[in-house]
Amino acid sequence: MTETAGAAELPVVVIGAGPVGLAAAAHLLERGLTPLVLEAGDQVGAAIRAWGHTRLFSPWRYDVDDAAARLLEDTGWAAPDPEALPTGTELVEQYLQPLAAVLAGRIRTGARVVAVSRVGMDRTRTANRAATPFLVRVQHADGAVEDLRAPSVIDASGTWSTPNPLGQAGLPAPGEAEATAAGRITAPLPDVTGRDRDRFAGRHVLVVGAGHSAATTLLELGALARTEPGTRISWAVRSADVTRVYGGEDRDELAARGSLGTRLRHLVESGVIQVHPSFVITGFTTDDDGLTVRATTPAGEQQLTVDLLVPATGFRPDLGMLAELRLELDPAVEAPRQLGPLIDAEFHSCGSVAPHGERLLAHPEAGFYIVGTKSYGRAPTFLMATGYEQVRSIAAALAGDRDAADDVRLVLPETGVCSTDLGGSCDSPAPGAGDQGCCAPAVAQEPVEACCSGPRPVTIGAVPPASRVSACC
Repeated sequence: MTETAGAAELPVVVIGAGPVGLAAAAHLLERGLTPLVLEAGDQVGAAIRAWGHTRLFSPWRYDVDDAAARLLEDTGWAAPDPEALPTGTELVEQYLQPLAAVLAGRIRTGARVVAVSRVGMDRTRTANRAATPFLVRVQHADGAVEDLRAPSVIDASGTWSTPNPLGQAGLPAPGEAEATAAGRITAPLPDVTGRDRDRFAGRHVLVVGAGHSAATTLLELGALARTEPGTRISWAVRSADVTRVYGGEDRDELAARGSLGTRLRHLVESGVIQVHPSFVITGFTTDDDGLTVRATTPAGEQQLTVDLLVPATGFRPDLGMLAELRLELDPAVEAPRQLGPLIDAEFHSCGSVAPHGERLLAHPEAGFYIVGTKSYGRAPTFLMATGYEQVRSIAAALAGDRDAADDVRLVLPETGVCSTDLGGSCDSPAPGAGDQGCCAPAVAQEPVEACCSGPRPVTIGAVPPASRVSACC
């Protein structure tokens, strides 16, 4: 194991080279600070590439960070059509890869952060703690371990690698690990009509979850069923009905997201999708004939045998690498303590979450911040534009510009609904991302009129943390 020597100016370490992590680097550079981005994958946007076939339902104008755009414009970069809806692959190829080229030398791929602490201190040591550099332990692709030092650390590592389990009480169901290992439980957001088509064609598929990523997969399965005889679709949710998943429909100012709910409702009402409400999974049995899913329902114990199960139950943050830091987290959603009550999905949608910056994201561990989807913990209401404003505020604070850090502003489209479950890096400003459902299938969208007469954005600026912003419809 090696440790970097002290330097006159240590870089601010950013964990994760997704949209928010690279935006953090752009803002740090604008502030005259030196970023170092550490990415576990072998390329930038590694998590997004996993669902690259999926189309975002928010247009490009909400998907590009301002500081990043300024860096790119200096290279002659041509911005995509602001009203077009990119796929995940297009987001990476047309935005993140060019941005990474500008940031060349400041990004290390194949560099997985396994721990963050303070040099020479565990979490119990207090004396001179804030003045002691962070120690960031990195495991490289070749297995070598390196300890880096940093004055500040911004964790934008996302949640894609830690999906929620399928069982009750927040726990994996008995047999879940075995079913996953046997290939009966897939990864979230499979490419049903493309790369993975042969795996799903003619099969009985169960989708579990009640957010936009569930809707995305169900719609793609519906398209597959029209051309592949024998394809059967079941949909299991814990709630008593699925109408909330349909969202704002024609009341949603993002037409692609509204269309998502409308087309899903039609598939359910026509019988293409068989819905299993109040379905709480208690166990799995895997054999040569398929996957048997056991569940409790109001009618008693039930079993459902399927060929494949697609999980769409959201994600949660991996906090293991932060065990030696003094974090202050909300006990319910595992977000920063001051932010947690504002984003708890039991009480708020993303349309009612005030914009927030460095002050609400701060921890007792001075100089350490969690941003992006991971900052929302288990709450499924994150917006990518929210992440961009988070890192703008943090960069201003790290540069000593307190006024700019506190002047938190955000412009978002008015929306009809904000519930999702996708998370990871599919975090675009369509309410409900982050966790979770920022996406719609990469298939032709039927136009749906928005609820309002035009793109009347909600402009939120310098609002107190407890303020709420209502959706238009």
